[in-house]
Amino acid sequence: MSSIIAGRKIEVIKTYDGKYAREAFARMDDTALDQLAASLDLRANFFEEDIPQRTDEDYAEFLWEAMSESAREDGSVSSYFVVVDSDSAVTKELFVSPDWPAAEAYVKLISSAESALDTR
Repeated sequence: MSSIIAGRKIEVIKTYDGKYAREAFARMDDTALDQLAASLDLRANFFEEDIPQRTDEDYAEFLWEAMSESAREDGSVSSYFVVVDSDSAVTKELFVSPDWPAAEAYVKLISSAESALDTR
């Protein structure tokens, strides 16, 4: 999937590189982390008391572990979907998820946000 948003090329790429996925995850902002948490449906997959609060120090690590487990395809093989923002000079990873629909939903989310800004 590839979209042009405000002159930037936004695309979803699939990778099996866990290190790259971890680096992309570390660059995610709060909106992206919230979107990932929603896509992982944490409350359906974990006991409420096992889910750290958004403000807890270990929240991001908890999300990474939950996402990594969901990214497992077969045995030790994991795949990740990374949303990448490219302009003519810079490439920036914005979001990483264990599945295509969540990555696509994030692209739509940022597209909607950009559209809302354009109408002001």
